[in-house]
Amino acid sequence: MAPNKINVQTVKKESIKSLSFPKEEVLEKRKDQIDRFLELQRALSLGNLERQKVKIIFVDSEGFKKVETTIWGITDKEVILKQATIIPLERIISIS
Repeated sequence: MAPNKINVQTVKKESIKSLSFPKEEVLEKRKDQIDRFLELQRALSLGNLERQKVKIIFVDSEGFKKVETTIWGITDKEVILKQATIIPLERIISIS
């Protein structure tokens, strides 16, 4: 499932609240899940220290989406963006 070979729709972070997220994990390998969490922690630091935005590719019920935003927080289940916007951790494919 390489996101660059699939149609990825760019969305505004404000529209994420209206999206529907299935509960299934999008990354099968445990190593990929750990790497994703480490990338999110790095992105959180960049956002807090340098106000740097990151690109997050994720999957909602309709397909692949991409948002460019600052990460405000991470829990063990979700990523928190501005205005209490949330993306479930298990739906994120990559962070860059």
